[in-house]
Amino acid sequence: MIEARIIYADEDTFWSNFSWAEIAALPNKDSVVVVVPVAGMADWGLGAPLYLEEIVLSAVLRQASLARGDLPLLVTPPVRFVVGPGHDCAFPLPPPAACALLEEVVLSVKASGFTKVVLLNSSPFNEELCDAVARDLRIAHGMQMFCVNMSALGLDLDPTRNPDRRPIAALFVALDGSSPGDAPLAALDGASVHLAALLREVHGRPPLPQEGRMTPVPAP
Repeated sequence: MIEARIIYADEDTFWSNFSWAEIAALPNKDSVVVVVPVAGMADWGLGAPLYLEEIVLSAVLRQASLARGDLPLLVTPPVRFVVGPGHDCAFPLPPPAACALLEEVVLSVKASGFTKVVLLNSSPFNEELCDAVARDLRIAHGMQMFCVNMSALGLDLDPTRNPDRRPIAALFVALDGSSPGDAPLAALDGASVHLAALLREVHGRPPLPQEGRMTPVPAP
């Protein structure tokens, strides 16, 4: 049985565990993968608390972090205030504010010397927002951006795309410590293995040329 604890990474990768001096002294910053977790709060009709997304996402990311091997990884504190268009969403922001918040987080990462950032998103409502923010940060600030959605890891909360979300509900119950048994944790294992592979793929991407500066296309 696993206690429900929102722990996004082990102590060696969670940004908040480091001092400013330690962050500044990290070597080879252009190869470090920085993960920004994005978790909404909504009632997904599964009889679970509003923190369902964050419990599941944090468990997947932490397990992937523990299996990272020699992958240089940092995990920021989560972004919890995002888009939530329905009355069943809590603490939603309007899209411009949600975009600005994500941009400020990533620009803080850039100010610390890192350029390779993964937006790891659990909310179906915020998939397009993360894509748009990642594109804008690439164009305007030369950041090497990647987006990974929980839906792509086999944990899709969108009822229109995934009518049978019982495995996610069972996983939450197992993580919440309300039900013994390891069967629901197979979904966690599969998602974390997939995520770890994606993070290694991101790490293997060479840095952007010209420090990310875009080359203007000459007018015809």
